[in-house]
Amino acid sequence: MAVFGLFSKENKDKLDKGLVKTKENVFKKLSRAVAGKSKVDDDVLDELEEILIGSDVGVDTTLKIIERIENRVQKDKYFGTDELNLILKEEIGELLKENELSTNYIDENSFSGKDGKPYVIMVVGVNGVGKTTTIGKLANMFKNEGKSVYLGAADTYRAAAVEQLVIWSERVGVPIIKQKMGSDPASVAYDTLNSAINNKADIVIIDTAGRLHNKINLMNELTKIKNVMKKLIPGAPHEILLVLDGSTGQNAFVQAKEFVKTTEVNAIALTKLDGTAKGGVVIGISDQFKIPIKYIGVGEGINDLQIFNKVEFVETLFN
Repeated sequence: MAVFGLFSKENKDKLDKGLVKTKENVFKKLSRAVAGKSKVDDDVLDELEEILIGSDVGVDTTLKIIERIENRVQKDKYFGTDELNLILKEEIGELLKENELSTNYIDENSFSGKDGKPYVIMVVGVNGVGKTTTIGKLANMFKNEGKSVYLGAADTYRAAAVEQLVIWSERVGVPIIKQKMGSDPASVAYDTLNSAINNKADIVIIDTAGRLHNKINLMNELTKIKNVMKKLIPGAPHEILLVLDGSTGQNAFVQAKEFVKTTEVNAIALTKLDGTAKGGVVIGISDQFKIPIKYIGVGEGINDLQIFNKVEFVETLFN
């Protein structure tokens, strides 16, 4: 996974600010749950279970965490409620570490521009999750790293999607390839890759439709786009990035399930974590889907999309 420099103090501060609502939701409730109690007993664990589920960690993942803590209690025989935060931090950190499987996409830092062929990212997700905004912020992130970026407006079913992507391309200062509304999205993707290859670009980011008439249409459309790109660059797209709105909690799980069935998602971006107390969704999605969370959105600014750093995420959550 690409890492754009060390995790800076600026990024740390943004992450702190972005997770404030989740931290307050979890730890204020946790403090009340252990008030007046000296040890972790069944009542405390029941309270913790409710708190984690209420933070949209998800039932299955919550039960897994509770089971781990119960095992710790049995093994250590006794630990006090003052140690619960540390134990919870350790178990969640270990869970995220276990779920970071080897990725099946190519690192854009090692690949982009190789043999004159760009690294290709196809972005998927339903309308309204921040997909186009994420593409714009990604383009800005890559450009700031000195990479040349091309955008492809392959969501040709919504004029607003194309218009918004054009605005982002102008704001960031990167080229965009588009066609008239209703054009074949695969044709847009082909033209984008062709232009990027001819101009020796490093990165290509292709937007896609958030929703078609039914799942079969969506699956066929995404498959067609992938097949067309493979004609120009074998192995493309190297990354299929699913954008999910973190503030929707359990609805993000539902969307992830649908898109995983539809296409070969191999990276996830979770947006809008700064406006929600449901940041636990990061833990649940990582655990349930075993797909790397690559980016998180912690603010509305152009630089508020971050490479997901699981160590810093857990540290921030429990500070």
